[in-house]
Amino acid sequence: MVTDHEIVELLRSSKTIAVVGLSDKPWRPSFGVTQYMMSRGYEIIPVNPEISQSLGKVSYGNLDDIPSCVEIVNIFRDSRFVSAIIDRAIAIGVKCIWMQEGIRDDEAAERARSAGLLVVQDSCILKYHQRLLG
Repeated sequence: MVTDHEIVELLRSSKTIAVVGLSDKPWRPSFGVTQYMMSRGYEIIPVNPEISQSLGKVSYGNLDDIPSCVEIVNIFRDSRFVSAIIDRAIAIGVKCIWMQEGIRDDEAAERARSAGLLVVQDSCILKYHQRLLG
């Protein structure tokens, strides 16, 4: 289980978040959560092969296509896709996998933890940020 202290340290020390499954539709939760994180100073990298951009940022087809360093991978995809996303995130050397509310894969999460990543499942990054860093 990840502690509030670990999350505070992560959110204070990280600047770049790749958002897998980010939508370009303002009414989607991924859009609102990401917009909030951008407003708090985080660099956002959309990852969605179905769109060319979101929130004014170029969207990449997958994590391997991102040309810069990623610290947090925030997942807005169905749980059945999480395992492959986590494998790519481990390969590119991120610090944290964050699965939004309703998303979890215990087996893949354990692989990520074994690789030294912080893992948060079934939780909203916006809600944690508001509660801990307001």
